Amino acid sequence: MQAQPSVNAETRPVSIRPLRQDELPAADRICRLAFGTFLGLPDPMQFAGDADYVRTRWLADPTAAFGAEVEGELVGSNFATNWGSVGFFGPLTVHPQYWERGIASRLMEPVVQLFSDWGITQAGLFTFAHSPKHLYLYQKFGFWPRFLTAIMSRPVAPVTPGAFWTRYSQTPDGEQSGGLSACRTLTNTLFEGLDVHREIQAVRDQQLGDTVLLWDHSQLVGLAVCHCGPGSEAGSDTCYVKFGAVLPGPQAPQNFDRLLDACNALAAEQGLNRLVAGVNTARHEAYRQMLAYGFRSDFQGVVMQKPNTPGYNRPGIYLIDDWR
Repeated sequence: MQAQPSVNAETRPVSIRPLRQDELPAADRICRLAFGTFLGLPDPMQFAGDADYVRTRWLADPTAAFGAEVEGELVGSNFATNWGSVGFFGPLTVHPQYWERGIASRLMEPVVQLFSDWGITQAGLFTFAHSPKHLYLYQKFGFWPRFLTAIMSRPVAPVTPGAFWTRYSQTPDGEQSGGLSACRTLTNTLFEGLDVHREIQAVRDQQLGDTVLLWDHSQLVGLAVCHCGPGSEAGSDTCYVKFGAVLPGPQAPQNFDRLLDACNALAAEQGLNRLVAGVNTARHEAYRQMLAYGFRSDFQGVVMQKPNTPGYNRPGIYLIDDWR
């Protein structure tokens, strides 16, 4: 997720460096101001409400957060995310006073290098489909637009029994590494090297929500990393499925419904009223099944990928994410 359009500022040297923890409040203000201004909100600072995209991502991996500085003042930031063989970045934001100065391009440089250092085989981002400037910026770095991703929501429904699921937070300490290994085995069947254990651990360590583990007897057949409530990436009264997936195969459609049931049940247990999840429309069956489940699109953006290949955004993959 990125924001960065128009207005000239005086030319002063820009330095790009690791983002410091004491700069997180300033980075958060710039993030809200940039997106809110670009989207034309009456009060730009109200962008995202009490959801938090800056602190959560810095705490998840401080080495993957970068700041842009002009004469000692923070003017922008960017964050990279490592999902094993898959990497994406954002929010990339620049203070509106410094738009059109090439700072967003400068903030891309350490992220592209980091993807190389990590051995990423599929890199990507989520951006505004209607903005030629955004598309042009990321195309310069080898990212190309593919299918739309829909950010969808539905009201939390009364819970119906059926799905056998557990919470990762309730897994005994001695069994957590085995649980992460089972998750890694599952995601590897969807795309070689895909691994979201860092997301699972970040949610646990920062108490952002919980991870749903869906079982068929003793086999893990699905998982969903969920942010819940204010201070997470969800915001008040919301359960946000940042990543969710089920094993491919004949039972995938049934298990995908069961996974959605489990996410709904987690939200209900947390006293939340709104369930939010993103799905790339190249995963056509998953998109249609979410519509049938009652999800409706709130907004959409385009996924840009490097290399320009499907990765796991392809038919037959029942997976939730949005790379914001």
